[in-house]
Amino acid sequence: MSFTVNTNVGAMAALQSLASTNKSLSQVQSRINSGYNVASTKDDSAAYAIAQTLRSDMGGMKAVSNSLNRAKSVTDVAVAGAEQISDILIEMKKKAFEAADTIDQPSRDAINEDFVALRDRITTVINSSDFNGTNILKSGGGTVAALQSVGDGDSATTGWQPDSLSVANQALDLGGSVITVAAAGDVSTQANAQTMVQTIADSQSNLKTSLSSLGSASRRIDSQLAFTSKLSDVVEASVGNLVDADLAKESAKLQALQVKQQLGVQALSIANQAPQAIMSLFR
Repeated sequence: MSFTVNTNVGAMAALQSLASTNKSLSQVQSRINSGYNVASTKDDSAAYAIAQTLRSDMGGMKAVSNSLNRAKSVTDVAVAGAEQISDILIEMKKKAFEAADTIDQPSRDAINEDFVALRDRITTVINSSDFNGTNILKSGGGTVAALQSVGDGDSATTGWQPDSLSVANQALDLGGSVITVAAAGDVSTQANAQTMVQTIADSQSNLKTSLSSLGSASRRIDSQLAFTSKLSDVVEASVGNLVDADLAKESAKLQALQVKQQLGVQALSIANQAPQAIMSLFR
């Protein structure tokens, strides 16, 4: 072993070891501070790229959830309105039966007044069944088109792809193809009342189809919302598996590296004192 003050090999080795320990310590501290094992592409390019793609998908799923929630609100308002109209038709049919009986005109006039009030309530309910500018009970009130998260089946395209879920306008206006009771329909005469009984029966039959369509659409939206929520949770967990740090493991590493750092400083200090031994040769 040569003795020299120009080149301290031991100090250089100790310094390199200490620098490596400090670098590892910095990485562990960064993981603990951020909570990420892969915080940037410098840590793991492949894992980071995959995580970024999944995060992008999660952003799309958030937009899907918002769209589905809006569609659910529009549809649920329409369901409530259609059910109310169904109840009104039951009352109107009862009044039509009463007016179709052989009764005096004053009594029929009183019944007709109640009937007209019920008839006009249908229009009020339809006009009130609006959510955020969309009313699928009113003719011309718009339709619902919501995003839903589905795969497009294209092998050339990977990941989540958007598609749409729609709910048609039901057009429940008076005198329409569903509610065939005319906007001016009444039971002021026995003949009108007898005709109205069948007209209301036809409207009730037509309304059953609309109620079934709205109920089915509401259930479909609920199902899609539940699926999207579960899918989002799975993707979020997948991102965590890729990039999240195991803090218990990192804590153990931190303590070990802190001890190693202290030993490295001690080793460097000892190595730096080695040239002083040469001074004894000149005494």
